[in-house]
Amino acid sequence: MLASTITTGWGAAVGWSAVVVVIVIALAFLVGRIAKRYRDIDVFWSLGFVAVAVTGFYLSGRCSGTSAAQRTILLVIVCLWGLRLAGHLAWRSRGEGEDPRYSALVENAAHPLLRSLLVIYLLQAVMMFLVSITITIGMYAHGPLLILEILGVAVWLGGFVFETVGDSQLAAFVRDPSSKGHVLDRGLWSWTRHPNYFGDALVWWGIFLVSASSLWGALSIFSPVIMMILLTRVSGKPLLERRMASTRLGYDEYCARTSPFLPRPPKR
Repeated sequence: MLASTITTGWGAAVGWSAVVVVIVIALAFLVGRIAKRYRDIDVFWSLGFVAVAVTGFYLSGRCSGTSAAQRTILLVIVCLWGLRLAGHLAWRSRGEGEDPRYSALVENAAHPLLRSLLVIYLLQAVMMFLVSITITIGMYAHGPLLILEILGVAVWLGGFVFETVGDSQLAAFVRDPSSKGHVLDRGLWSWTRHPNYFGDALVWWGIFLVSASSLWGALSIFSPVIMMILLTRVSGKPLLERRMASTRLGYDEYCARTSPFLPRPPKR
């Protein structure tokens, strides 16, 4: 039973998702070389999950007994999240130079191109593949639990709205010339220093809960855990906060009164 599932069901689809991830990251590398900046991989990061979801939806549709509702829910929520985020990041970075986070990763390297391949592209390819497994496996549910599907969509929606509103508030703040060099400490940004990252984390826990409505999907809990670690410990929060501390007036005071991640009312 297990061998059959792996070779003809989600196991084979996981292999195809790896191929899709490699193609997406290769395109990101090509665009980065043409544009002479690494930051465009952020756009391809979210588009990669969309590509995996579309691939998984197509392949699972050819497997008898899979739940059409489950497959459609996963496809819709992943595509809505990924396409919105990709569009937002592409629009925000138009005409901009390199992201300081990526510059810091390759500066002083003896071979910058090789280092970028290993640290920026290859590493993100591995992370994208591991995180996306919950999408692929979730597509193959035969008898999903409705309560987990509903709960997952609710958590996803909360994260999607939180992330979207946070990004919108930040975009409006950046457009204001008087905000240059200052810290956004209004709206959701007064409740958490990273509403976009917190919303992102909720989105992935929601996707996992939908996937977990099937037995095999429940085993993919490492996917949202990896995303949480990336957001809070690796490439998200730490790198951004180090840069903000050196470029924004009053950032230390802002940190003292504002939650680092989980939303809560600001301290007086």
